[in-house]
Amino acid sequence: MLERERQTKVKRRETICHNDSGDDRNRRLPARYFLTYTGKHVHSLSPHPEEIDIDDVAHSLSQMCRFLGHTDGFYSVGQHSVLVSELVPAQDALWGLMHDASEAYLCDLPAPIKRDPEMGIYRIAEDRLMLAVCQKFGLQPEMPKSVMLADKLLLATEFRDVTTVDDLDWIIAECGVAPSEHLLIHPWPPCVAEERFLRRFWNLTR
Repeated sequence: MLERERQTKVKRRETICHNDSGDDRNRRLPARYFLTYTGKHVHSLSPHPEEIDIDDVAHSLSQMCRFLGHTDGFYSVGQHSVLVSELVPAQDALWGLMHDASEAYLCDLPAPIKRDPEMGIYRIAEDRLMLAVCQKFGLQPEMPKSVMLADKLLLATEFRDVTTVDDLDWIIAECGVAPSEHLLIHPWPPCVAEERFLRRFWNLTR
């Protein structure tokens, strides 16, 4: 794992250096993309499947905290994704793992803001990114119902286990379901979340 991580960092540096070697005129133009952890160019408003990289997804989500950081301690989107994938039937497990992959390239927004009519451009970008993710990894475009249900169940369980919310009635009203009685969440450090995300991905796709 350490050797792979070292090679990824070398590759990222070489890619960035190569991409920065254009003429001065081009360097002064505003970028329509951003550079990822592995050095890829991702166009958030017009993404292509070739821009999506599982190492970027795993790395970004493992360092991104759920609930905008309003938690008892660090709890990553990467761990959330792994847990969702473990709650659904085997045929939907890869979709469960990747269901928040767009956040690796866009970040998430609080639900009241995301649902606001004026945030249409964000929802369009999110849909385009998820379509690129689905095309990249051979997933059907529509999220399976099992993933939607597991996401809600895990959200309720996360409110109970990793936030300061202690009102069960509020959790049920907000999530539409009670927290799981069979799951107790213990947050992983980012490096563990990244490793388990990648391990889960390769186990599901080999």
